[in-house]
Amino acid sequence: MDSNKRIRLIVDITKLIITILVSCGLVTLIVLVTSSDPVNAFSSFFLGPFTSVRRIGNIVEAASPLMFTALAVIMIFSAGQFSMISEGAFFIGTLGAMMIATSVPLPAGIHPIVAILVAGAMGAAVALIPAVLKMKWQVSEVVTSLMLNYVVQFFAIYMVSYHFREISSSSLASIEFKDTSILPVIIRGTRIHLGIVLGVILCIITYFLLYRTTFGMKLRTVGNNAKFAHYSGIKVTGIMVISQVIAGALAGMGGGAEILGMYNRFKWTTSPGYGWSGIVVALLARDNPLMVPLAALFMGYLNVGANIMARNSDVSSEVVQIIQGVMILMIAAEALLKKWKQKMIVKAAKSEAGMKGDVIND
Repeated sequence: MDSNKRIRLIVDITKLIITILVSCGLVTLIVLVTSSDPVNAFSSFFLGPFTSVRRIGNIVEAASPLMFTALAVIMIFSAGQFSMISEGAFFIGTLGAMMIATSVPLPAGIHPIVAILVAGAMGAAVALIPAVLKMKWQVSEVVTSLMLNYVVQFFAIYMVSYHFREISSSSLASIEFKDTSILPVIIRGTRIHLGIVLGVILCIITYFLLYRTTFGMKLRTVGNNAKFAHYSGIKVTGIMVISQVIAGALAGMGGGAEILGMYNRFKWTTSPGYGWSGIVVALLARDNPLMVPLAALFMGYLNVGANIMARNSDVSSEVVQIIQGVMILMIAAEALLKKWKQKMIVKAAKSEAGMKGDVIND
């Protein structure tokens, strides 16, 4: 590893540690200011998630969908795009998986695979829309993806309400999924399901795609400097479109895995927000797919701790949203540790120059 990469890694890790410490400090401050029993609130938030196997399982379960949406965000950001379509792709993925799980009879083992693949295909189709609009007419992918997320959400709810609804249910719920479509639980006493294993596998595959293939090199080149990539002979628009389609497929597969692993019916009336949380996870992971599981587990821990604190104390669970906002600001702040990074680079350059001078003199 050359000195610049080593310095960048050290700075990124230090920034991440500072971000986590500041976030924990923020929780402490909020609890001290708002709670009449801060000791109970602290215990519930920081220690509560580890007090039983079921609660530890809840952390992993909460991390599962965030891995998929974080990978989608990494794919999009690595290509220099800013599409927010992972939220809509995830939600349309749940619809696709639900349609296969309720209406298509297939053998056990094959059924969830087909459902998740269909979910991924529908996520890819949704992500293709803002990508094509950007490629053909230079329409901002930020605007179109944000608007499309709402279209997708209401379309999915419409489909469930008028075509797949359980008539006897007093609330919005789809027909019950066929037993053959449900993802199996892999740890007894929890709801940790096979979809989590799929998420980890996709993290590894995405890493190799980005950093060990020619396509990944082209994609990152486009993300770093699109004009340079164009003059180097890379088909920039094609790379941008493909990256967003892959991202949509990843998010859609996440939606399929989540609904087949955690539910036996489609019951959502609003989008769960996993696409937005995936942005935080991607930033925490520093756009490294191999770091995504750890970042997702940390976010899962925060969510579970906040929910336990809300049940056992007088502090609201919305504290996690405050923490997420602070995390985004700190991680995105290029000025944080900038001077320290520059000093390390200058010191390393002087050291290398001195070593070369010694070699010449010898």
